Amino acid sequence: SPSLSLSTTDMALWSIFLTLILAGGNRAQQREPGHSPLEPYDRLFSAAVEAYYRDDWQGVIINMERALKNKAALRRVKVHCWSRCNNQTGFAISSSGQEFFYDTNFFNTVLRKADCLKECEKDKLGPYSMHQISEELLLEFQKRTPYNYLQMAYFKIKKLGKAVAAAHTFYVVNPEHLEMRQNLEYYRLMAGVKDSDFKDLEAKPHMEAFRTGVRLYTDEQFEPAIEYLENALLEYFMAHMECRALCEGPYNFDGYSYMDYNADLFQAITDHYIQVLNCKQNCVIELASRPDRETPIDDFLPAHFDYLQFAYYNSENYPKAIECAKTYLLFFPSDEVMIQNLQYYQAVLGEEQAKFLSHREHIQRYINNSLLEKELLYFANEIFGVTFIDPDKWTPEDVMPVKLKEKQKVARETAARISEEIGNLMKEIEHLVDEKTKESTEIMKMVKEGGPLLYNEVQVLMNAKLLNGTQRVLLDGVITDKECEELRYLSNAAASMGDGYQGKPSPHTPNERFQGVTVLKALKFSQQGRIPLKTSKLFYDISEKTRRILESYFRLENPLYFSYTHLVCRTAVEGTQNNRYDLSHSVHVDNCILNSEALECRKEHPAYTERDYSAILYLNHDFEGGDFIFTEIDAKVITATVQPKCGRVVGFSSGAENPHGVQAVTKGQRCAVALWFTLDPRHKERERIAADDLVKLLFGAEEELQHDEEVIGGPDPDQHQPTEALAAEPMGEPSTKAAAESVAGAPSEQIKAEGQKTGTDGVPVSDSSTINTSDSSPETIPPVLDQKASAAQNIPPEKQEL
Repeated sequence: SPSLSLSTTDMALWSIFLTLILAGGNRAQQREPGHSPLEPYDRLFSAAVEAYYRDDWQGVIINMERALKNKAALRRVKVHCWSRCNNQTGFAISSSGQEFFYDTNFFNTVLRKADCLKECEKDKLGPYSMHQISEELLLEFQKRTPYNYLQMAYFKIKKLGKAVAAAHTFYVVNPEHLEMRQNLEYYRLMAGVKDSDFKDLEAKPHMEAFRTGVRLYTDEQFEPAIEYLENALLEYFMAHMECRALCEGPYNFDGYSYMDYNADLFQAITDHYIQVLNCKQNCVIELASRPDRETPIDDFLPAHFDYLQFAYYNSENYPKAIECAKTYLLFFPSDEVMIQNLQYYQAVLGEEQAKFLSHREHIQRYINNSLLEKELLYFANEIFGVTFIDPDKWTPEDVMPVKLKEKQKVARETAARISEEIGNLMKEIEHLVDEKTKESTEIMKMVKEGGPLLYNEVQVLMNAKLLNGTQRVLLDGVITDKECEELRYLSNAAASMGDGYQGKPSPHTPNERFQGVTVLKALKFSQQGRIPLKTSKLFYDISEKTRRILESYFRLENPLYFSYTHLVCRTAVEGTQNNRYDLSHSVHVDNCILNSEALECRKEHPAYTERDYSAILYLNHDFEGGDFIFTEIDAKVITATVQPKCGRVVGFSSGAENPHGVQAVTKGQRCAVALWFTLDPRHKERERIAADDLVKLLFGAEEELQHDEEVIGGPDPDQHQPTEALAAEPMGEPSTKAAAESVAGAPSEQIKAEGQKTGTDGVPVSDSSTINTSDSSPETIPPVLDQKASAAQNIPPEKQEL
């Protein structure tokens, strides 16, 4: 009856009211007397900037360090309150059997949770309005501007270690900042500065543990690699929980005034909840991102288990290898290489023991929860038009609704049709232009090629014309038969299976085994006494010889730098070579992503876009198959074939003009040294720099290394006048963006690095003092602080560095 319903409603509301009163009373009793809320970090930042203009370096340090500390504390408090209130106020369905109580109990929980969060944050942080930070200041902290101030202040009070750490932390996010790069170079030359001082104070624990684990894995130190990779997983899920907690913030009205927002109860709940889910799904992107990369690491979480399964295998811990392989297969259930590895591990351990081993349960729960969220987001996309871009590549196809798939398919087909029509018109125009420029371009390239070979024993076997292309050459006699034999010995003595491909023994085709070794790894093996010194030195020397020959033959105006060097062998698997139609290495281009169907090559990540020239030095011919091929951009029409032979080198430019591949090795072992080069010194191989240093150590400093890059010396105290610091104007209000202001001295235009984003040009700087590089207590020259330079993430990853 109506009276009964009204009475029940009153009882339910009274129950909620009593609950809230009791909760508030308990909190009042628990509050610590005299507890002061957290001081807003925007105020501390403003105080630090004001102190900077007064030359109050202690004031800069105290206030800026507190600003950074309080910003981190604000994040911790929000996560703590979220976790605490989640544990105290769980959702439960009423057991009364009356459907009426379902909504009441639900909103009872919502209200109690909201009250818990409000009081928890108010108790520790003070009023909410105290911590409303302007977008401008948030951007300054994202650019790590506080560390720019700190490096100057620490330098002024002669605390070099802390100045270096602050400078390095700022530079990691701002690699285009020329003045800070110069400051770091000065610091390296100063007495008292240690390599350990160059550390990123804002590094993410899970990313640092992962990168250390990968480096140890690459160096084949598998047991310590396992420890770091397992720790990286723990840190990852802690960071993941924090990220998801911070997603439950205020609603972002995204482009329209909140005054015009008039959604009803459930529409408003839906809008906010879907926004939160979108944020939570994108946590995987945030956790896979690094400040020195333009894009996140692909398949970051699954990659942990890929590394771990092979590391556990090399440590002969087959149960753990099986567990990690099965966990990886939760993400990619049809991965052939992982299935093959799992079958091998199970066979070695024994089927009886292996059948009781399973994947990691918490990863299964993680995947299930993520898929449920994706389904809700796809539903919201289909019904309400809310944009959702799935950040994961492992999501099964059936998660997306069929209607949405069809809708997207129609949209793609329409876009493709329009694009095709426009493309056809453009092609007609381009064809006319290309025909006129092709002949002159070909002639210029042919004239440019054909420089001296530098060594009498080296001969040109075929030039670009005979190889039916441009920027190609085939050379013989680069090394002797004896040197080929020694390098083949090295490949079998030091190479590891799947090197450079995350330990996958068959990265290109299941019909062949792949093994490889880098120059640095070979030199380290010699240092440990595992292979002869002369053998690793030969590897080092012939790579340098090949570089010099190509640089001279192609008449390059700028020097070539090593991008990657790899001694590799491909071995045919016995008994599986009948009726092979696959390639040993599929047709590809070295510095762009080849789309043979579209007849295009996109120069973008994950391609190694920095590579400019490539070379293959062959070590043997006693195998079947394995010919090197050049093709048209369709990857089908073969334009030239090269038969491997000891001492033979095929060299070519790394662009779309030279698609190439390797035909199947059907018997025996094919060995070669693969070399890639860049014309940009910013992208020279890190391993090569380390190898140069190791060669000096092993073979004596008196032996001159053949470097073509410039050696930047230390500053001359009598001639060099570095720039003075610049900073923002004091920030009287937290919302005011700091603006760069010149100090006394003549202006000097800020140089832009080619291909990079830069900040405001022409910042006034002073050139009135110098750094004494021989004294551990610098007196006058301060490193530069440029408030207006913007961050640019433009350092591409090395092959072995994720």
